[in-house]
Amino acid sequence: MSFRQTIARYFSDHAETNDVHIDPSLQTHYYKTTSEKGINMLENLFQSDPKYRINAISKDRGEISSAIVKGKKAFLVATVIMVRPYRTAIDFSVTTESMLPVDFGYSYKVIQELYSYADKELPLIENKR
Repeated sequence: MSFRQTIARYFSDHAETNDVHIDPSLQTHYYKTTSEKGINMLENLFQSDPKYRINAISKDRGEISSAIVKGKKAFLVATVIMVRPYRTAIDFSVTTESMLPVDFGYSYKVIQELYSYADKELPLIENKR
């Protein structure tokens, strides 16, 4: 891990995934599923785990906003977009609520946990870059 990646991971209160992220572990994951199934999977996770509270769901926009209410508080937005038939991208944006402008990697850890869960629930398509 480069120095820049370390700084970005631990000395920020926000982490976000995208297609061409400098940190490979924060790159978008693609799944062989429909956007509806992806949203339903995340909705089930957020409803079944008392750690989360769903704020809003917009299935037609492919977004779910949720709050982490147990432990460290954070706000997250999950975006689920079907880019081709049975090729669905899932991205996360997590912002930790803190008095300090840093969360020491908590938002990064939340994204890794969410991707770990999604990877078990949905068939992952390996990214070939």
